[in-house]
Amino acid sequence: MIISMTGFGFGESTINGITAKVEIRSVNNRFLEITARLPRSLSLKENELREIIKKQVSRGKINVNITIEHSLSKEALPLKLNLNAASTYAALLTDLKNKLNLKDEITLNHILKFSEVLEVEETIPMDEEEWNVSLLALEIALKELMLMKTNEGKVLAKDLSDRNEILESTIDIVESISNNQIPIVKEQLQSRISELLSSPTAINNERLEMEIALYADKLDITEECVRFRSHTTYLRSLLDGKESAGRTMSFLLQEINREVNTIGSKANNAPISHYVVQMKEELEKIREQLQNVE
Repeated sequence: MIISMTGFGFGESTINGITAKVEIRSVNNRFLEITARLPRSLSLKENELREIIKKQVSRGKINVNITIEHSLSKEALPLKLNLNAASTYAALLTDLKNKLNLKDEITLNHILKFSEVLEVEETIPMDEEEWNVSLLALEIALKELMLMKTNEGKVLAKDLSDRNEILESTIDIVESISNNQIPIVKEQLQSRISELLSSPTAINNERLEMEIALYADKLDITEECVRFRSHTTYLRSLLDGKESAGRTMSFLLQEINREVNTIGSKANNAPISHYVVQMKEELEKIREQLQNVE
């Protein structure tokens, strides 16, 4: 299965007044590179975040942004009211006011200045609660990201498959032209040998053997065509496979290009040279597309 390196995912989750929002952006990159922007309370969770992403993404430049919001509801605050302490402080302040003959009224602001009035409940640490909510949002974001990468990968696979078919049909034409050219080259070879033999003083066995070897070498591109088809067949199997293999396909592309270059250097034929140019153009388009494949 072909998976694109480009994608975007967003996830949001709210529990007990804590809302986590996660954005994940992925673009092309030769290796896997993860950059995370986390709230200070989650700074120690960055390595754990990276490991979660690595389980689903193998290549690309990944940017993750997590934001945390707290509501102001009573349930969201890990505090409880100590009524006994509040009553005691209110009584003490009232007694003090009477003894000093003060006219000012005792207000809630005066009572809240004493830290014992509001107590912190023993609950799960705030950073752990935030992380638990963030994990849920991250899961949603990753699903969206992978869905987008997979859908775009299908488009890439169709384009790569079409171009691979063009290469395979073109190499058939090139091989056919080469085979049809064999009688012509043989005739040229015979003519060259006759020319050398017409002048006994000009006969040089080493030169004659070299001429024959050069012509014979240009006659045969069979090995190149066989290797070419082997590479394109393997490329097709990767396109139809269950795993994304961008690096392997890039290597195959280099090998196919190597065979095309060899065919081009051997060709002493204008039509074959023309088709070689066409194949190199297709290979360049495939190379550009493979830069998007994970």
